[in-house]
Amino acid sequence: MEKKLTIFSLEQALALPFATQRMVHLGWRVIRIESPPDKVGGNPGDPNRYIGADLGYNDLHSYYIAPNLGKEAITINLKTLEGQNLLLDLIKELKVDVFLCNTMPKRYKQLGIDYETLKKANPEIIWCSISAMGPEYPEAAGYDPALQALMGFTYLTGETNGNPVPCGIPIIDLKSGDEAFTQVLLALYEKQKTGKGKEIFISMAQCAASWLITALPQLSFVKSDSELFKRSGNEHRSFIPCNVYPTIDSMVYLAIGNDSQWAKFCKLNGFESLYKKSRITNEGRMNEKDIIYIEIGEISKKYSTEEFVALCKSINLSVAPVNSIKDVSSLSFISNEMLKSTMPGGAEVKLFPPAVETEFLKNNENRLKCAPRLGEHNNKILSEANFKTNEIEQMKANFII
Repeated sequence: MEKKLTIFSLEQALALPFATQRMVHLGWRVIRIESPPDKVGGNPGDPNRYIGADLGYNDLHSYYIAPNLGKEAITINLKTLEGQNLLLDLIKELKVDVFLCNTMPKRYKQLGIDYETLKKANPEIIWCSISAMGPEYPEAAGYDPALQALMGFTYLTGETNGNPVPCGIPIIDLKSGDEAFTQVLLALYEKQKTGKGKEIFISMAQCAASWLITALPQLSFVKSDSELFKRSGNEHRSFIPCNVYPTIDSMVYLAIGNDSQWAKFCKLNGFESLYKKSRITNEGRMNEKDIIYIEIGEISKKYSTEEFVALCKSINLSVAPVNSIKDVSSLSFISNEMLKSTMPGGAEVKLFPPAVETEFLKNNENRLKCAPRLGEHNNKILSEANFKTNEIEQMKANFII
């Protein structure tokens, strides 16, 4: 039987747990490393364990569960030399393939988790870190909302005359996690040819900037700053008309992406008043966009959401109701793909769909073990690495695990 890839991840928050969650979906063995309880007390380990709805388990609140399905968890006090040596022993004994972390770069050597140190235990190890701005900025913190502000996302989001706002989901965390996942896959592919490990640095800020592909290039092409992208609410900055409109019972989003779609839209029964020669081209519609939005809204509010969506779909336009998250969970193509798990108390939960179906998930009917408790697998994994029971108990007594 082929050995599963074994991943060690010194992880917390969301960016890195999201990356390693994708590795779980491939059937890889992901072991998350956290700090153990200390003499002072308080909440040890990943702070996300204690965020969200209280489910009756101190270290297993709702926000933590979804990104950590199917993982194992150990605790190691990496602030001690004993803990650092233990990590090296585990990497060697378990033949760990990949090590990841998302702590500040200034802590890599302090905690004994830098690439040069860990490759002593496995010269072929793939090492990957996620940080706010990469190793050149070793003390930069990397929380998603602040990075959205720093990288212009917040500036571009919101109503034209309103306050800047971040996106409703932590998109820079998730983009960075996806990038770590991708770069590890590439490194594993390269390793098949070279037999060598790799050191990978993921900058959350650079990941975010890579998504400014429609905004940053403007600086080279516009004649004045007045042409640069600004907040535009629900409208598309380039294609007109793309916007949200009221219906009898809700709201719909209609995206018209070219002149032929606009022509078909204006031929719908009751929509003919939208047609004008000056609006035949996107450029012409851009000049009259504000009045066009008002006119479409006056028509759309005569229809129910279902009626308006059906009408637009009849001519193959891209249209959608503005769904709540509860509505999204009821969509058949989402509901049928949800990952499922069982809580420690026996309750069944449906959580979220994977980005793509994998053979591993298919074989397991999209069911994964619940996110692990703090240090849940200490005894199991240390025993697997040939530590004796009395040695494990001594490490617990000394707050090493």
